[in-house]
Amino acid sequence: MTNVNAHGAAAVVTGHSRGIGEAVAEHLLARGARVLGVSRHPNSGLAARFPDKVEEVALDVADTVALSRWLASRPLERFYRDAETPLLVNNAGVLQPIGPLETQDIAAVARAVAVNLGAVLGLSAAFVQATANAKERRILQVSSGAGRKAYAGWSIYCATKAALDHHARCVALDRTPGLLISSVAPGVVDTEMQAEIRASTDERFPDRPRFVAMHQDKALPTPDQTGGRLAAYLLSDVFGGEPVFDLRDFNL
Repeated sequence: MTNVNAHGAAAVVTGHSRGIGEAVAEHLLARGARVLGVSRHPNSGLAARFPDKVEEVALDVADTVALSRWLASRPLERFYRDAETPLLVNNAGVLQPIGPLETQDIAAVARAVAVNLGAVLGLSAAFVQATANAKERRILQVSSGAGRKAYAGWSIYCATKAALDHHARCVALDRTPGLLISSVAPGVVDTEMQAEIRASTDERFPDRPRFVAMHQDKALPTPDQTGGRLAAYLLSDVFGGEPVFDLRDFNL
């Protein structure tokens, strides 16, 4: 494995309109990569700063019909056509529903599975099929420590993130030519998802006080800090060495 020349890279980033996804996209763009952002909402700031390098698609990845229709139009083949190194960053994710089974809204359960898991698996397959001629291509799944440790009230979130980790392990065993994959836990980050956690209740999420304390103690890195580390890891010569990875173990 070698470091990727960002100027020859092209990355699809889901959930690029805010948070970690926005930060990863921004750091890749600043290094010279092209980015196709896929999100429900556009990111006017990135588009204004990098007009020649950013493309955007307004798409809710929870809508499996819309996602399938978009992929059927072969946008990935076009976007990656001249890329030296195709990249896919599966970042989009949702936290809800929080709480035990008797409190869970069924529609929210279905949406979480579609966003956190279904869209990731579908996009990963489409990515590999669209980049068959690439010498090297890389998939980064933004996972969570919650995929490796059980939390009361987070059965859906933990289960979908654990599935991402196991998906990466299986894909690595497939030994698809030129493909590297890593499901990465970025650690606790000061995102809107953390605000959702703090706005929950101790009854629905018993570990809430610990997350509140981390925020009060200013112990949380910013999305920009974490996005920069994720981008650096994605382009580094150690990417994919382990299919399931903790970003805290990455030394810049």
